[in-house]
Formats: sequence, structure tokens, C-alpha cells
Amino acid sequence: MIPNHKGEIPVVILLTPFLLGIILGHTQLFGVDVKWLLVAFFALSLVFTFLNLNFGRLKLYKNRWLGGILIFAILFLFGWINVIRYSELSKNDHFSKKTGQYIVVKINNEPTLKNGLLRFTANVEATINNGQKSTTSGTLLITIKDSTAKSLSYGDELLIPAKYNAIDPPFNPAEFNYKKYLADKNIFYQAFLYPKQFALLNTNIGNASIANSLRLRRQLVEKLKSNMTDTGAFAVASTLILGYKADLSENILQAYSKTGTVYVLSVSGSQVAIIYLLLTFALGFLNRYKYGRLVRAIIIISILWYYAMLTGFSLAICRVSVMVSLVIIGKTFSRYINTLNLLAVSAFVLLLYDPFFITDVGFQLSFIAVSGLIMFQPVVYKWLKFKNKWADKLWAVCSVSIAVQVVIFPISALYFHQLPVCFLISNLFVTIPAALVMYLGIFYLLMPQIPVVSKSIAFVLEKTIQLMNKGLAIIEHTPYSGINKIWLTTSEYILLYIIIIGLFCFLYNKKSWLLKLCLLCILLFCISISLKKIYFQQSNDIAWLNLKKHKGIVFRMGRDAIVLTDIKNTDKTYLYSIQPYLDSCQVTHTTVYNLTADIKTPYLMKKYGLIEFLNNRIFIFDGHAENNMLPSKLKTDYIYFTNYPDTHLNEINAAFDYKMLVVDGSNSDKLIAEIEKGCKNNCINYKILKRNNSLISVSN
Repeated sequence: MIPNHKGEIPVVILLTPFLLGIILGHTQLFGVDVKWLLVAFFALSLVFTFLNLNFGRLKLYKNRWLGGILIFAILFLFGWINVIRYSELSKNDHFSKKTGQYIVVKINNEPTLKNGLLRFTANVEATINNGQKSTTSGTLLITIKDSTAKSLSYGDELLIPAKYNAIDPPFNPAEFNYKKYLADKNIFYQAFLYPKQFALLNTNIGNASIANSLRLRRQLVEKLKSNMTDTGAFAVASTLILGYKADLSENILQAYSKTGTVYVLSVSGSQVAIIYLLLTFALGFLNRYKYGRLVRAIIIISILWYYAMLTGFSLAICRVSVMVSLVIIGKTFSRYINTLNLLAVSAFVLLLYDPFFITDVGFQLSFIAVSGLIMFQPVVYKWLKFKNKWADKLWAVCSVSIAVQVVIFPISALYFHQLPVCFLISNLFVTIPAALVMYLGIFYLLMPQIPVVSKSIAFVLEKTIQLMNKGLAIIEHTPYSGINKIWLTTSEYILLYIIIIGLFCFLYNKKSWLLKLCLLCILLFCISISLKKIYFQQSNDIAWLNLKKHKGIVFRMGRDAIVLTDIKNTDKTYLYSIQPYLDSCQVTHTTVYNLTADIKTPYLMKKYGLIEFLNNRIFIFDGHAENNMLPSKLKTDYIYFTNYPDTHLNEINAAFDYKMLVVDGSNSDKLIAEIEKGCKNNCINYKILKRNNSLISVSN
């Protein structure tokens, strides 16, 4: 139910300036000296304390707004300071600010092995320079290509060469920003190691509780694996119950994502709720004793947080664990706490521990979904009334799904660019199987290994998951089961949330100004979408993409595109670096050609290495035989220099009259340096794609 007054949700109101401070802190991380922020924070705190101590004498009850402004400013500065305090790169002892031949690192999470590569993050504890050891801080992402590294685990200490690189930014438009993703986790550098490039100094010197929980999780994962033959079913079971995602395939993840049921694959509120209900039932007898309620509360809270640690302190689990812990404490001492306040308290605690959580998509989805469920589900539930008990229960489940999907639609479209249309069917389909998997899975893991009984339970567990996977795969491939290629701007994202919240509030209290606000926002949203559509329909461009050693040029005419590349459209590089650009430009028809193919279309002609695109002429200089059969001084707009051609810049200048030289990443560093030097000396306009952003040339 939506609260009628802000007094019912004081923590939510107080959380708002704290969140705004954290958001500003992320955008202005290194732009403001933290000393001035601290001075302002303590000065305002002293003023606030003084005014409260002299509240009656100064007659401040006549100006109550003053206290509100001061609290807002104090919490705002507190959030901002907390971000700067937590940022590792702003610290003076960060390992990147010290030189050395070697660094000492300690593994701080569970290493994952995939495609022959072992990947983990590690705390950099010290640098060693000429035998001198210096204490450092910071987190490093490490990838090891070594079969002997499989035995590494959490808490192991390693000596590795001090050779690391900054994370590369996205080089192509609309490409996933992996650099920002890691920066939001306080990771700015990575190291790639080959066999015999690391030495094991110590083992198991991390936090003993975390090490034991991770060791227990590995044992439980092996227990699941021992009686399950289907790898897909085993991966879903270990992910759903224990939060172990290392064996989860892309196909299964995609099926759950496109059907709007990906939350099943993340340990979250449902798992904690099941454990809470089981423990409440099992420990109910303690209520008969004097301090039984208190003992039961301590036991349940301890087990819930141990489960949170067992699952790697998943954000969703931590959020729910905080909320459930507060509910247990409230019930134990007979106190009532508003659910939105509980949610706000859990958000505050988590962000106080790590303000970078606010950038985590899972964190945002989790809190927005639960907030929508608390506020909007009662409104949706009132839309329909059923006299039949079972129909009413079915509608209650549907109302939950509708409320959650509507409220997470904008953030889902912003990050994942898709909307599941059949979410009601898919959610109803997985509700019972997912609950059954949780109950059976917990029972299976708790009981000792009994040959016949354990195998029977594992068989039922496996078949249930197989049914769930196959059902979701069918829904995924059903025509019009989802809307893809949704690309929103930040302003459109904000407008959508104003529309959604405004409409629900209007349905709740029928205030006309809310409807007017929604209609205005809908108009602005439609104008923004229409302007984008008109722009992309009327604009044409050439995109010279940075695909490292691969080649890629996109010729876009309105919503049609021709892609010249040496990779297939099913390749991961294509899907990661080319397809997002096409989707963001609202391209509806794409044709992929190899660079050697001849092409004849209404807007693009290609013969050998020569390309005519609208009013642009491009020549692909790749060292093939036809490159040498050219008339003198061929006039072109662009030369695309690729594939290690055995030539020099002087030869290109002698054969071509061109406006720009584009050099792709397939050329060697030595050749690129030579060409770059020649272009600078001869004042030639050029673009080096290797380790640089792609080039978008506008054509009309």
C-alpha cells in the first residue's frame, strides 16, 4: 500500500539526500578535494547540534524548515564523502602509484575457470622494488592461462610480475562499457599471466569464515553434481540454491532473461523466505520458554547471514537478509516497522558498507522491483475481483508479476534493451517448479548421502529443472514473445519512471494534476522517440570499427546497413562490437559481406577494393593483386589500410589522391608507428583504430 504521509516512511525521506550525494560523488569522484567536503560536513553538523540544543530559546519551532534543510545537506555531504572515502584509486598507497618489479597479491574471491582461463580478483598487498617491500592497497583483476593454477583458491597469496594494464574503454559505439563496469567495482587494472609467471607464497590466509563457507559451497556443489547427469540442470540447481554461476551456459541464461524470469537464477528474496519459513517452523517450540523468542531470533538471523556468506554475499541476499533480520527483531520485541522503511534501512546499510553498490544493475533492479511490489501490487490487485478462491489466488500471483515487470521495464530497457511480452505466462510457469527446486534442493543438501534416497531426490530435482528449462526455451522462441532492440536515452528513462509512478499514484488517489503530469511526460517521451526515429531514417554514415585484429566497416543508409567484415554475424565479436551499434541506430535490415566480395546495391557498389557509397569513394588497401592494377592517382575519400600490406606511405601517396587514411588494428605496431610518423610529417589526415575509438563518418 502507498503511504499516505511521509511521516510513515521517514527513513525513505532521509535516504533520498544520501543517495543524491552518492550519485554526485560518482560523477565528480576526483573533481573535489575531500578536505573541503569534510569541513562543510562537520560545520553543518555543529550548527545542527547547536540549534537542537537551543531549540526552545531560539524559537526554532517557527522555522521548522531550517532543520530539514540542514539534515538534507548533512546527509548529502555524507553520501558524497563516503564515495570518495571508498574509492581505491584516490588513495595515496594505491599500487598503481608505486613502482616495482614484483607485487604481492592475495586472492579475495573464488577463482572461476572458463575456456581454459582462471580468473579472479586479488588485493595488492605490497610492491617489491630492488628487494625493498612497500605496503600498498587496491584490487587487481588477474587472468591466468595455466592448468596448474586450478588449485588456487580464496586466501592464497601470490608473487607476480608488476606488469598490469589499465582496463580498455569501449572502442565502438553502443559497445558494453567493461571499463566502467569494473571501475564501479573499484577495479581499474588487470594482469594476464602465462605458465610459471606466478609463485605461491602462502595458502588460506584470508578471512577464515569466508574461506570455510566457500569450501562448504564447493562441497555442496560437488554433492549436487554427483547425482545429476544433465549439465544444464546441475548448473541451474547450483545457481538457484547456492549462487554458484560458473557452470551456467549462455543459452540457459538467455532463455531466462528473454522470458523475464532471470531473477530465478539469482539467489534472492524467495530463497531467503523459504529458509526463514523452514527455520521458523522448526524452531517454533522455543516460543514456550522465557527467552525462547530471543534465542530463536538469534539462531535464525545467524543462519540467514551464514547463507548470505555461503552465496558470496549476493546483493539481493544481503538486502533481504537485512530486511528479514529487522522483521525478526521487530516481531521479537513486538514492534511494527513499515516495509518501505525496512527497504530503505537495508539500502542505507549496504551503501554505507560499499557506496559503489548503487551502480550495480542487480542492486538497482532488486530495490526497484521490491519497491514496486510494495507500493503498486495492491493497486493492481484491486483492478479485478474474483469470488472463486483459486481464481483470486491466481490473480494475486499475476498482480505481483505485473507490478514488478512494469516498474522494472525502464531499467530493463536501459541496460538490457528488451521487454519480455509473455512474462505472465513464464512467471506462472516457473513459480511452482522454482519453489519445488528450492525445497528439494535444500532438503537434498541437508540430508546425508543415502544411495537410493539421494539419487531419487536428485532425479526429481533434475527432471523438474529440465521441464522448467524446456518450457522457458519454448516460450523464448515463440513469435512476439519479447520486444528487443530497445535503446533509451537517460531523459527517456526518467520520463518513463515519472509516467509509471504518476499513473499508479493517480489510480490510487485520483488527483487530476498527476494525470496531467503523466500526459505531459507521455507527450515528451513520444516526441523524443519520434525525433530519434526521424534522425536515423534520414541520416547516413560510415562506421570504421575497432575489432582488434579483425576488420569491420558499416555502411548505414537510414535503417538499412551493409557490414563488410571478416567475421560471421553469429561470432561473439560481431554480437559484442557490431550488433549493438546497429541496434542503437535502429537498423532493421542488415546484410553482411566479406571484404573480398563484389557488391551491387542501390546505395553501395563494390568492385575489388573500390567502394562507392553515396557521395563517398573508399579504397580497401589490403595488399591483394588488384591493388597494383590501378590507374595513376586514383581519387578517393578514404583509404582503408589493412591486413599487413607490404608497402610504405610514400607508395600510397603516389598511387592515391585521398582525404583520410584509416589504419585498422590488423597492422603491426611497428608499421602503425611508421605510418603515423609519416602522416604527421606530411600533414595527412589519418585515423589509427588500434587501441583507439572507432571512427564515424557522416555521409549525405
